[in-house]
Amino acid sequence: MATRLVQINMKARDDAALGRFWAAALGWGIGSEAPGVTNLEPVGFAYPDPAAVCIDLVVSEEPKTVKNRVHLDLATTSAAHQAELVARLKGLGATLADVGQGDVPWTVMADPEGNEFCVLEPREVYRDTGPVAAVVVDCADPRGMAGFWGEATDWTVHEVADGFASMRSARGVGPYLEFIRTSDAKSGWNRVHLDVSPYRGDDPAAEEARLRALGATDPGIDQSSISWRILVDPEGNEFCLLSPR
Repeated sequence: MATRLVQINMKARDDAALGRFWAAALGWGIGSEAPGVTNLEPVGFAYPDPAAVCIDLVVSEEPKTVKNRVHLDLATTSAAHQAELVARLKGLGATLADVGQGDVPWTVMADPEGNEFCVLEPREVYRDTGPVAAVVVDCADPRGMAGFWGEATDWTVHEVADGFASMRSARGVGPYLEFIRTSDAKSGWNRVHLDVSPYRGDDPAAEEARLRALGATDPGIDQSSISWRILVDPEGNEFCLLSPR
């Protein structure tokens, strides 16, 4: 048994408006499964597929107050492409952001609701990921996080070091999942989190038990009104275990 990373969930004051920004930024299609929820995925995409990690934007009145612990890195193919993408994103409503990055070859930006993301300089490792190079998670222990998520999902761990770890779908397609060491402490619920799903035919309850045995814990909230399970990884990051599809 194993789960697969199928999407990220992003809280938004205006899910439709923020959805339009990210759909235009990535060149993806846009839809809505319910009021207050906007779904983004590549045009013609057959969900779920590791070729893309989709985005669900869910309306929330809670304001953003701290730097997100999960963000997207966008891929580029040349220096000219990077400059063109940054300019296009500014035209869509993104702004430059300073998170203490200093002099780096990538460009740190924020979407119209202040969610940080990076436009990377060209890197060979991301040549075939699609527009999203990586989903990046801040953490205290990249080795430990790679150990947990490598067992929690069927993704392959590619690199592990004290300050950085990366993994990718076993099929070698789509974006990477990366863990970067940071000294920033987690504060409150993450506005952006990972959603994973068992494979069709697998037992969600058994999968939940397996994740708990690996180190996932309960967030301590009432979940009686939802059909999915909210769990917490070993560093306190919330994630959702969705129903298999």
